[in-house]
Amino acid sequence: MKQFITEVIGEEFVEEMDITPQSSFTKDLEMDSIEIVSFSEKIKTHFGEQIDFTGWLSAMDLDQLINLNLEMIINYIHECQSSR
Repeated sequence: MKQFITEVIGEEFVEEMDITPQSSFTKDLEMDSIEIVSFSEKIKTHFGEQIDFTGWLSAMDLDQLINLNLEMIINYIHECQSSR
C-alpha cells in the first residue's frame, strides 16, 4: 500500500509520514478525491477487477469517506479475495 501511496502523492511527502493501518486518507495523508481515485486505480490494477474500489467508495456516506483509513481498504481487499 505504501508504494501505491508514494506513487500518488510523491516520495518527498511519504518520507515525512508515519504510515500505519490507521492512517486516514484525508487527515493523515492529506489526499484529495483525485488522488484517492488514482490510488484506487492502482489497487484495482494490482489486485484485479474483483476489487470494485470505486463502487465500494460510492456506497459510503461523507463521514465514512472522511474517516477512510488503510485498515478499511486492507479489510475490503481481503473480503473481495476471500469471496472468489
